[in-house]
Amino acid sequence: MPRRDLLTIDELSAAELAALLDDADQLKAEHAWSDDLHGRAVGLLFEQPAMHLRVAFDLAVRELGGHPVVLTADELQLGDRACLADAARALARSLDALVVSSGEHGRVEALAAATGVPVINARSGFACPCQVLADLQTIREYKGTLAGVRLAYLGDGGAVANSLLRGGALAGMHVAVASPPGYEPIPQVVEFAEKLAAAGAGSVLVTTNPLAAARGADVVYTDAWATMEQGGERDARKLIFQPFQVGYHVMEAAEPDAIVMHPLPAHRGDEIAADVLEGQQSVVWAQAANRRPALKALLRLLLGGEG
Repeated sequence: MPRRDLLTIDELSAAELAALLDDADQLKAEHAWSDDLHGRAVGLLFEQPAMHLRVAFDLAVRELGGHPVVLTADELQLGDRACLADAARALARSLDALVVSSGEHGRVEALAAATGVPVINARSGFACPCQVLADLQTIREYKGTLAGVRLAYLGDGGAVANSLLRGGALAGMHVAVASPPGYEPIPQVVEFAEKLAAAGAGSVLVTTNPLAAARGADVVYTDAWATMEQGGERDARKLIFQPFQVGYHVMEAAEPDAIVMHPLPAHRGDEIAADVLEGQQSVVWAQAANRRPALKALLRLLLGGEG
């Protein structure tokens, strides 16, 4: 089987995405261990902490009969690109796949270019494909379909917004992103998502008006206003992003049966009101539970067949 990476969600075709989500649903229903990754070792390199994804990947590998190998940046002493390439080439002699979380997307790309085994981007400063796989599984679970579903994302136009735009467009959804001026998704991502949407009967909207994005939405999604790398900007961002909080005024603009999503960890009272996070429309905990079956399906896709 040809080696494949997953650095951004659009590296899957629309048909592959649908099949992967079908497999994730079956894995969730069965909730059984298997030998699909028997004898396989999967490295988990989390330069950027992402506890929820790291735990989900660890369990996903184990439940498929594989061996997760937790790696730390400190022990690998990853420095410049040359050191990074050398480490990747050495790791490839022992591992069958490498999962990477890094604040710099370029480092994930460098590891993928240097190693000879599948590389999965768990989370980077540019994309969060693995989280969005679980998100799409959750939306389909609650809405019955992805095609035609309207998703409104309110917040920073960074990695999560990038992946929702691409993944939603690939699935034929109508994706609206509302961010403060200067914090919108980069134009190249929007342009690419528009092309994906046009091919799949979906649409893309980028606006600075949160209520315009939320109007008629079937799904309302938000994320933390500042990443770990942006911690020094947290106080300033709270002032800038306050109008984009997912509260009842936003939910009133959405459809009455709209669901609320957040990848966690959540900051109650900042990007989302506590009552909304814990309210009847919230599917945040189901969203978290779907990480494991979604990642199991992804691992089966990329590491299918005999080793």
